[in-house]
Amino acid sequence: MPQASPTLSRRERQIMDVIYARGHATAAEVLAGLPDPPSYSAVRALLRILENKGHLKHRQEKGKYIYVPLRARGHAAKLALCGLLRTFFDNSTVKAAAALLDASDAHLSREELAEISELIEKAKKRGARP
Repeated sequence: MPQASPTLSRRERQIMDVIYARGHATAAEVLAGLPDPPSYSAVRALLRILENKGHLKHRQEKGKYIYVPLRARGHAAKLALCGLLRTFFDNSTVKAAAALLDASDAHLSREELAEISELIEKAKKRGARP
């Protein structure tokens, strides 16, 4: 399995969202699921790029290519998050968490804050990494 590139353009992320939501999709189905869709040939080109980046594979059925993700959505999310950490937060989880908590539009409920606290406590029990 090729190593997946963590960086995706906005349109590539939209395409992956369509495919993850459906489980698999043809180029026409992807096109129908995109906001402000580009041309059909642009979608086909982006699907090839996503294959080359290691995010998708295809199989042929009745003359149509059916695209499926190579990794579970959670794994893809971790790859994307690692890319964000490297690019914007100097690989610092603390800086990323602080940015999320300091965001002006982050209105966390008591339940969400409690859930975050639980995750922190679980991480403490697992122990710190050297």
